[in-house]
Amino acid sequence: MDDVLKFFIEYREAVFIIILSIFLGIEVISHVPSVLHTPLMSGANAIHGVVIIGAIIVMGHAGNVLSMILGFIAVVLGTLNVVGGFVVTDRMLEMFKKKKNKK
Repeated sequence: MDDVLKFFIEYREAVFIIILSIFLGIEVISHVPSVLHTPLMSGANAIHGVVIIGAIIVMGHAGNVLSMILGFIAVVLGTLNVVGGFVVTDRMLEMFKKKKNKK
C-alpha cells in the first residue's frame, strides 16, 4: 500500500491529467450526434489497429513471462475490439442502404 501511495504522490500530475481526460472523453462522447457515430467508430478501429501493432512489438521485447502474458492479453483484447467495431460499423452502414423489393 505504501508503494501505491508513493506512486500517486510522485506522479500526481500525470494521474490528475488522466482523470481529467477520462471526464473530458465521457463529456465529448456523450454529445456526439448519431450521424457522426459511424465515421468516428471507423477511426477508432484504425487507432486500435495501431494499438495491436504496439502490443505485438512490446511482446517481442518482453523480458519476463508476466510481460509476455500481458502483451498477449492486450493483443487478444485489441483484436476483439477491432473486429467488434468493424461488425458494428458494418451493421450500422447496412441500415442506411436501400432495401431491395422482394417480388
